[in-house]
Amino acid sequence: MAPTNRGATSLRIRRRAEDPMQAFDALPAPIRCWLSQAALPWSPASCRKILRRARACGEGIEGAIARLNRAQQKTLSRDRHVAIPRSFFKQDTNR
Repeated sequence: MAPTNRGATSLRIRRRAEDPMQAFDALPAPIRCWLSQAALPWSPASCRKILRRARACGEGIEGAIARLNRAQQKTLSRDRHVAIPRSFFKQDTNR
């Protein structure tokens, strides 16, 4: 198997149907910043989907970032091969 830039993860590979760079550029700047620092290789389409859900619930960018953090934490908890310390995650103060 050829080495990839995904790291050691047990999560399945997902194929993209759009140009990921164009989709990344279309995201708001705070979401792009979060995405560039994420612990997992999130797709811009996944971030856009979570952003749309947050906006539909009347939340702003901060709410969307909180949702992204929760989704990332949930995904990391499902991965058998990742050992990331709890201090990596910022505490959600908007509860």
